[in-house]
Amino acid sequence: MSKAVLYTLGCRLNQAETALIANNLKNAGFEIAGEGEAVDLTVINTCTVTEQADSKCRQVVRQSIRKNPHTFVAVVGCYAQMAANQIAQIEGVDLIVGNEHKMRLADFLDHLGKRDKPTIIHTTKISREAFTVDSIGLSDTYTRANLKIQDGCSLVCSFCIIAKARGPARSRVFEDILAEARQLVNRGYKEIVLTGVNIGTYQYKDYRFLDVLQALDTIDGLERIRISSIEPTTVTREIIDFMAVSAKICAHLHIPLQSGDDGLLQSMRRKHTADDYCQIIEYAASTIKDIGIGTDIMVGYPGEGQEQFVRTKTLIADLPVTYFHVFSYSDRKGTGAYQMKPKVDARIKKERSRIMTEMGKRKKMAFYNQFLGQTMAVLFEEKHNGKWEGFTANYMRVRVPSAMDLTNQLRRVHLQSLDGQKIIGVLI
Repeated sequence: MSKAVLYTLGCRLNQAETALIANNLKNAGFEIAGEGEAVDLTVINTCTVTEQADSKCRQVVRQSIRKNPHTFVAVVGCYAQMAANQIAQIEGVDLIVGNEHKMRLADFLDHLGKRDKPTIIHTTKISREAFTVDSIGLSDTYTRANLKIQDGCSLVCSFCIIAKARGPARSRVFEDILAEARQLVNRGYKEIVLTGVNIGTYQYKDYRFLDVLQALDTIDGLERIRISSIEPTTVTREIIDFMAVSAKICAHLHIPLQSGDDGLLQSMRRKHTADDYCQIIEYAASTIKDIGIGTDIMVGYPGEGQEQFVRTKTLIADLPVTYFHVFSYSDRKGTGAYQMKPKVDARIKKERSRIMTEMGKRKKMAFYNQFLGQTMAVLFEEKHNGKWEGFTANYMRVRVPSAMDLTNQLRRVHLQSLDGQKIIGVLI
């Protein structure tokens, strides 16, 4: 039996797709190996969200080839979609598959002999049709299962290349989502994370995103449903109201803002204003008990002066946002912002990133502090340095000392103290 190892770069959607590819390979007769084992096939599922992501992809490909020079190497995904010819220049790559065909990778592995030059399976035209997934994700390393419900994006924000890399928004067949969810529950998963590029735009026939939530909420044995990153214009009050009454949907939303300045938001081609965003966040915080709210902030976008930056910083400081990811703008050839000026100096971007990151840490710790002394349910995932770690429904990371195996166990924990970016607790 041939052995395969898979590497995932980038987003949660990539993780979901890697799990599906792994299952397809297993069904095709491959044994899925762990990192460090001698293998016959290496699959690298790539990301292209930033120039740094592109660079990391090339680095991982080269490192893999150096470690296993005789292994058949397949590079798939977003970077393979956008830069197939560039990847083809890396000696040792045997197969390059773009996004339209990557889920059929197993079909292209009729023999695993090294090739003088890589075979490229690629098309610039990506389907707009609703899709199905003919397998269930295979993942032995996560207790939370990623469930892909949507792909692509039609918003075309000026800084983002993903609309080109993944094509237009399209949704998964409604019944197909429920079928995989039930299979995942049967495999023992207690939490499902809904993933996609722009999941709030889900639309299949008369079904919308709220219909997906309501249907999953009825599945026996499923204990948690978590919504991954979702665009502010797609978070309706009806969704928030349903989250508030559901016993399964996690009290957690990650809603990207990018900037608190309306002029920059318009230049970014975002579909919301700063006030729109504030109304959504404040309604969610007032409606859903104990909700954790995350966001994405971009610093250094072309034209971001000190006034625009301060406006963003002030807005985030005043909102009940509990954590955020900070990204420094980087030019992406092929995006609308590539030619925009004035560019922000790298040193200024670095300082703004530092300021926002420090604020994010303070807000996160302030949120965590509110729950010390309380008891909450934690779904445990893995052990680090003698302590088990997992997450509460509202996405706080908790550590507890225990000699028991807590993998994939949902347990009540008394939250006692802070340790860096984590809460220390004891099992009830």
